[in-house]
Amino acid sequence: MFDFQLRLSGSQRKALYRRLEQARRRGDRRVEPRVLSMLALDEGYTVAEVGRLLAISEQTVRTWLKRLLTAGIAGLLRFKRSPGRPAKLSTAQRRELGWLLDRGPAAAGFSGQVWRSPMIQRLIEQRFGVLYAVRYLSELLKALGFSYQKAGFVAAARDAAKRREWLEQTWPQIQALARAKNARILFGDEASFPQWGTLSYTWARRGQQPLCQTSGQRKGYKVFGLIDYASGRLFYRCQEGRLNSDSYAAFLQQVLGDTRQHLIVIQDGARYHTSAAMNAFFERHQHRLTVFQLPSYSPDFNPIEKLWKKVKQEGTHLHYFPTFDSLKDKVEQTLLAFKNAPHEILSLFVKMKATATVA
Repeated sequence: MFDFQLRLSGSQRKALYRRLEQARRRGDRRVEPRVLSMLALDEGYTVAEVGRLLAISEQTVRTWLKRLLTAGIAGLLRFKRSPGRPAKLSTAQRRELGWLLDRGPAAAGFSGQVWRSPMIQRLIEQRFGVLYAVRYLSELLKALGFSYQKAGFVAAARDAAKRREWLEQTWPQIQALARAKNARILFGDEASFPQWGTLSYTWARRGQQPLCQTSGQRKGYKVFGLIDYASGRLFYRCQEGRLNSDSYAAFLQQVLGDTRQHLIVIQDGARYHTSAAMNAFFERHQHRLTVFQLPSYSPDFNPIEKLWKKVKQEGTHLHYFPTFDSLKDKVEQTLLAFKNAPHEILSLFVKMKATATVA
């Protein structure tokens, strides 16, 4: 067959794109090269060029082209029925697959930092010669102890050694000091709640994105917070202005006035936490106050971060705040509800309590 310019009609082109999208959703990788080769021929590529681009033989491209011309798209995408179910992975192969997945995509020669289903599909085919449809991978992965989760970001500058030192040495020291001084252990942080609102997942008709009204105002309501490791008590102070050393000192002074015990405050490295003014404040109140710094880029070590997420879920997600006062009222109502529910606060410390040392 001689090369010639393939001319697809508009309806044929749309049908091919539709079948390609459907096949990608199913994880059926047999369809993609056939559709892409025909689309490439339609764009003016020669059979030889298509073969090089898709790493297939020219004869294969010609065979597919003949099927399209003689039997249409249905003929192009007609496959021989498999003689039986694909072979399952043996116990040893499953164990090896789990080990490969734990090592990450880069170790297996894939780009990307975390696994996606098509990558795992290719890994299994390349390593074990078994082609799984993507929709069946979830059952296999669940059986191996994996679950489908949303990936998170982690700072490249995070120091694993310092984090390990904090958990294995600093945290036990904090607990020992608290017992010796009969002190409160308080985890602190700050949050800002924007008047334009916050979004989350919700239900809607397919193809109809749900929309939430917003005032468009970029003003935020700021909150200082401390949560008690032992009792679940919540201390907080709301303000409209910027967070700085003066407002942080005023908040800590308020907490000192509301308590009688020695306070051990665990904080991150925000500038207004570690400024010269705050160091002077800590020195003046060292008889009542001891401060420990969390390792850099370690919000997962600070349980109050989870509280801010809960406040947004309960108070600001998918809400409309026409005025700044309406935002303030909602945030303060939500904070008060958590203040009156210490069991909710204590539930945030599950990870920290799991690392607690026995006296």
